[in-house]
Amino acid sequence: MIEERIRQVFAAAGAEGRLHAVPVHGPASAVGKAGERHAGAGAKSGAGDGAESGATAGATVGATVGATVGAEQPGGREVGVGADDPVVIASIFKVLLVLEFARQAAAGQLDPRERVRVTAADRLGGWGTAGCLDDVELSLRDLAHFAMSVSDNSAADLLLDRVGLDTVRLLAAELGLERTRIVGGPRDLLESMLAEVGARDERDFAARYPALPDDRKRRLAVLDPRRTTASTPREITRLLRLIWTDAAGPPEACSLVRDLMSRQVFRHRLVSGFPDDVTVAAKTGTLPGLHMEAGVVRHPDGECHAVAVFARTHALAASRPTVDAAVGRAAGIAVGFLRGEGR
Repeated sequence: MIEERIRQVFAAAGAEGRLHAVPVHGPASAVGKAGERHAGAGAKSGAGDGAESGATAGATVGATVGATVGAEQPGGREVGVGADDPVVIASIFKVLLVLEFARQAAAGQLDPRERVRVTAADRLGGWGTAGCLDDVELSLRDLAHFAMSVSDNSAADLLLDRVGLDTVRLLAAELGLERTRIVGGPRDLLESMLAEVGARDERDFAARYPALPDDRKRRLAVLDPRRTTASTPREITRLLRLIWTDAAGPPEACSLVRDLMSRQVFRHRLVSGFPDDVTVAAKTGTLPGLHMEAGVVRHPDGECHAVAVFARTHALAASRPTVDAAVGRAAGIAVGFLRGEGR
């Protein structure tokens, strides 16, 4: 059974996984034209942001059942391992955020060239403007670029301030993502972690966190899909299919999201599971013990698949490269099955 093979991949890496993979069918103008990077291009190891939940694994391979919206086709093939289990999505929420920005820009509700200053008070540490030592000024569309390409948390927070948290939540509802919940931006999640640990700031947190018992670390709200930004693997692939078929908003808005996802620099998860001639446009997510990525995989023959993979390690000190490779391997197995390879 394909689902058992996928479970074994995660188990060998010391993790438990959730996955959903499904073909993407839609307008030729959208499917396969995202400017995706080749799987073998610029493979780079690094942290994204995100993860998975600890719900019971229920695997399904067969007919997709549910309402037909946009790209969704009843009776289509799918591969699912815990596809409807709640999972922490962390930075994968930035796909929805940037989609809302792109929709507002397409509607003329905001100017994507509007300038924003990122100051010391906005910096969270990490990639992009979040790790800058000095204040920087850039446009809203460049905030979107950094939020997607390097998972810049400061850029995401400032973009969220501009487009509105409630608006992003309304977008999720509009797209039929009934089990997707956005509790806030990256700073909200960071402040939640600081408060739970009793830390004054990030530096104090870095000093206190390692000394916590593992069970205490695992009880952090940001790792619990019932208390933080969360969704299900199936709803994440639904979101991707709607974007890839221009069904999530105006074509120019969907096109921008696809292009920005193709610019992600982290190539250590989904990309690792496919040959060099396969292209991947995706978004990572990482939190302690949680490794995830969701994206669209395109083969040279033009066939596309949306894949969402979430892994939770049994030990917080588990080897990250091993788990990251398992994410790619599981995705490759699922997509290969859907393409009829190796059968």
